[in-house]
Order: sequence, then structure tokens, then C-alpha cells
Amino acid sequence: MLDAVASEETSTEARAQQIPAVDSAAAELQQLVARIASGDQLAFGDFYDRLAPRVFAIVRRVLVDPSQSEEVTQEIFVELWQSAPRYAPNKGGVTTWVMTIAHRRAVDRVRASQASRDRDLRVGIRDHSIDYDSVAETAELRLENQRVKRALEKLTDLQKQAVTLAYYGGYSHSEVSEMLGVPLGTVKTRIRDGMIRLRDEMGVAS
Repeated sequence: MLDAVASEETSTEARAQQIPAVDSAAAELQQLVARIASGDQLAFGDFYDRLAPRVFAIVRRVLVDPSQSEEVTQEIFVELWQSAPRYAPNKGGVTTWVMTIAHRRAVDRVRASQASRDRDLRVGIRDHSIDYDSVAETAELRLENQRVKRALEKLTDLQKQAVTLAYYGGYSHSEVSEMLGVPLGTVKTRIRDGMIRLRDEMGVAS
């Protein structure tokens, strides 16, 4: 009994020690961005070393091709250097900011290099079942069709973000939740409501 209590106390203490470590890492990243915003190249080097592996991983997941992924990763960090003065801490953590930009740039590259693909999200919307967790399985569907683009514009920003990440990026609901910094239940609701709205806008039968 005493051993169990002692073990629980140790576990609680360990968790308590992890929280300040996470907060400290986030604070350090914010400080680095502030220094980068003032033109500090040494800070940018440290920033790159910390986040480049994660940025490359998210880009490679979208692009697959390692050479393109390396190229886009470099472009992303150039953009981060240029946009550092516009980073707003009150709108989200540094990691979320970086990962959002990384995903957007990877998607931009896909659109530019694979625009000729005729795979249409309309098919995915028509065949989409009530099990909205299957959204992640349609990662290869592209958003090039103009009707789809116009329909997406009718969604709220929150719905469009969630649907785009799940359909276009191939992310699971839990990954979308982490990237957007919102609860998992909220992500599922956004995707469900977004898909219903898309079907309505495009006149696709469920």
C-alpha cells in the first residue's frame, strides 16, 4: 500500500517537473523569434536547428519526395525569417505558427507541381460516409476544381482549416487538433459541419 502511494507521488512529481520544462521551451522559442525579428542571425541558427527536423517531417509527409521536401523546408525558413516581426504570441505558440506555415507551403508546392492531376474532391464529398474519421484516408484528393474552391470559400475559416488539413494534408483528427490547438471534439465537429456545408453548396447527394 505504502509502495503504491509512494509510486503515485513520484509519478505526480515527475509530471509536475515536465510542465515547467515545456513552458520553458516555449518561452525560449518566443525569445528566439523576438531576436530574429531584430535581425539576429545567431538566434535564427539556433531556431533552425531546433525546428528544422519537425518542419522537414511535416513537409515530407505532404510531398513525399525528399529533394522537394528539402527545397521547400529551406523556403519555409526564409519565410519564417522574413515574417518573424509579424509573429503574434497572443495568437498561438511558436511551434503552431511554424507548423501551420510549413503545411501551407507544402500544400502550395503540391498545387503548383501537380495541378494537372484531375482527381476531384467532388468524388470524395459524394462518397463520404457518415464515419467522418475516414476523412484522413482521402489524403490524395486534390482541391484544384474551381467549384470546390468556391464551395470552400463558403465555409467558416475554422471549418475550412480543419477540412483542408484532413482531406488535403491527410492528417488524422488528433493531428489536426494538435496543429490548430483546439480540442479533438471541436475538430470533429468542424469537419462534420464543413463536409455537410460543402455537399449543400455543391449540390452533391449524400
